[in-house]
Amino acid sequence: MRLLSTSCGCDRGAVRGRRHTSRMMHLLFLLLAVALACHGCPDKCSCDSQTVKCLNQDLDEIPQSLPANTTVLFVTGNNISRISVDSFPTRLEQLTDLYLSGNELEYVDAMVFDNLPNLVRLDLSSNNIQNFNEEAFPRDYPLQILNLSRSFLNHSLVDMVLSVLQKGNLLQLKVLDLSNNDLVILPDDVLAGLPSLLTLSLQNSSIISIENGTLRVPPLRDLDLRDNGLKNLPPVTMADFSLKPALRIRLAGNPWRCDCFIEDMLPWLKNSTQIVDVQNLTCSEPEGLWRQPLAQVERSQLKCSSDMKGVLETSYVFLGLVLALIGVIFLLVLYLNRKGIKRWMYNIRDACRDHMEGYHYRYEINSDPRLANLSINSDV
Repeated sequence: MRLLSTSCGCDRGAVRGRRHTSRMMHLLFLLLAVALACHGCPDKCSCDSQTVKCLNQDLDEIPQSLPANTTVLFVTGNNISRISVDSFPTRLEQLTDLYLSGNELEYVDAMVFDNLPNLVRLDLSSNNIQNFNEEAFPRDYPLQILNLSRSFLNHSLVDMVLSVLQKGNLLQLKVLDLSNNDLVILPDDVLAGLPSLLTLSLQNSSIISIENGTLRVPPLRDLDLRDNGLKNLPPVTMADFSLKPALRIRLAGNPWRCDCFIEDMLPWLKNSTQIVDVQNLTCSEPEGLWRQPLAQVERSQLKCSSDMKGVLETSYVFLGLVLALIGVIFLLVLYLNRKGIKRWMYNIRDACRDHMEGYHYRYEINSDPRLANLSINSDV
């Protein structure tokens, strides 16, 4: 019995030893993981799980020592004027969200995103981009959300970023924010390279016209055109909208001109279910319809005929003024040359008188036979 008890005690001690060793190993691994995590977090940044935040730290470049397991990276409110292939020297396979807003960013170089193969969301808003290389994104890049709001302060630079969108490297892009940029006019093929685009924001982008067929290619579901310079929608654009029954459009804040050009738009607005803010659309001119909701405007209120009459009256007045000016100039020329004209008229009168006297003299000779014979003999 004592031998059995001794052997049982030895087994219990071995089990306790193994448990203690396992706990020590687990604690050691935990401390090692914490140490590695602390070592991997860049200076002036904070790391929480797989999210790294480097906010308002006056950084002039992207931090280099980023943890390999980073999935979300915030580098906002700094002074990073350029991002290039050297900005991400280490391949970050797990990075899906990158926020670079408010950095006074001016240059986006080629191949800058090559080491971020799984990036889904990219925020470049509130920057001052001067050059955006067409090769910045690799071919068939998985990016799905791109924010370029307030990124281009000069209208002459807009074509540059539009060429990036037309390149065809963002075939999976679903959400594009181009709001608060000076776009003015969208080229007719700007969205041809974005076949998966579902949401497009063009709010407050100074757009005065949409070219024919611009919105025909992507399968849009949400289009924001608020606070632009649109005065009417041409029939071709309304037809493109009608081809996408699931499309929802926002048009409030535009200076709609309630005249003949909006005549075809009124019934479309009243019958379409695509305009989600139709009740907020109001006339900006003429003065008689100012701030009146478009949904309540009738065709009889457009006064198209009177508008054309006014245009014709203005043309007639202008023509009358031109003719009057020509008449005044003609009279002035006559007055300045009155003596020469009078002399010319006297000469014409004398010439006509001499001519008529010659005819009269011949008539008298032909009518008197004696004078006729005398004339014949004198000729002989």
